[in-house]
Amino acid sequence: MGLLKFIAVGAAIGYGIKYVTKKGPNGRSILDDITEDAPEWFEKAKNYATEKVEQVAQQAKPDAGYHGGQ
Repeated sequence: MGLLKFIAVGAAIGYGIKYVTKKGPNGRSILDDITEDAPEWFEKAKNYATEKVEQVAQQAKPDAGYHGGQ
């Protein structure tokens, strides 16, 4: 049974690689499109992460007007 699973997974991976690298009617593959857009996605993710870290840092700052209930 393990050998059959190994063969099935290998075939699925091989088919997936063939599908992703196959050139379409425009002469480009899915992989070409993904690698072309990756830097833009990276910048968006980096900006989003920076924004969220700043929000968390603002929420974590102690409130200057709070005097411990006095």
